[in-house]
Amino acid sequence: MLSGIKQLLFILITGLLLSPYSYAQETVMEEVVVISTSKGDITLRLFDETPKHRDNFLKLTKDGFFDSTLFHRVINGFMIQGGDPYSKGAAPGVELGNGGPGYNLPSEIIPSLFHHRGVLAAAREDDKKNPLRLSDGSQFYIVQGKVFTDAALDMIEKEQNSMTKQRIFVTIMDNPDNIKLRNQFFSPDAKKDSAHFRFLLDTLNQLIDKEYVLIPEFRIPAEHRKIYTTLGGTPHLDGKYTIFGEVIDGMDVVDAIAVEKTDKNDRPVADIPMTVKIITRKKPKP
Repeated sequence: MLSGIKQLLFILITGLLLSPYSYAQETVMEEVVVISTSKGDITLRLFDETPKHRDNFLKLTKDGFFDSTLFHRVINGFMIQGGDPYSKGAAPGVELGNGGPGYNLPSEIIPSLFHHRGVLAAAREDDKKNPLRLSDGSQFYIVQGKVFTDAALDMIEKEQNSMTKQRIFVTIMDNPDNIKLRNQFFSPDAKKDSAHFRFLLDTLNQLIDKEYVLIPEFRIPAEHRKIYTTLGGTPHLDGKYTIFGEVIDGMDVVDAIAVEKTDKNDRPVADIPMTVKIITRKKPKP
């Protein structure tokens, strides 16, 4: 009797392990986005870490918002940009890049997401017009990028930190409380009195340093450097724009678009329209 029970248990357990419905065999599906162009298809995976941008991009795609829009800004070795509704049927030579769905998105800038080759990110206006770094509601870019040496990355760090100090300088000079300092510093006779001009410079540097210490320095982490020196990307954009996806197939298409002949506004001379759709596929195992 006991051996019969053991045999029954063995059959039941074996059946569960081999069942197509066992948890180990469960298939997980995911939505990916496919951008179709005359050069081929680009397949994108959207990141769960940036849900506002992910959901917005999926909604616009389902609504057909991107269909017949152009890749309107292309810079070889940098990126390709699209998503401007004004580009639909735009006459040749017209400057594009000012259209959108009528809203912006709050930034979702995450330090672990960086501008390596193939990432998808949201375009936006510069910091002076857009200090909160709000993303454009529809315009996006895909990084083509280039490979950097460590020395070049060191120079980018230095340049980015220098630009931060320059922005602080402009903010100080625009502050009404500093009008006397500004007038003296920019006076035509300021440099005639070298001692006084040195005093003005020292005062300015103290004000700049006081603000600068409150802002994290721009540094490229070692793990990001490894990617930038092998795969490539656009490191100077890190920490400034929201990255919300990446190319999982079709980087050859991105490269083909990037080398297209462009006009003075970086718009391809031969239009490159797109259609964008969502497909459901089996999610690869991590």
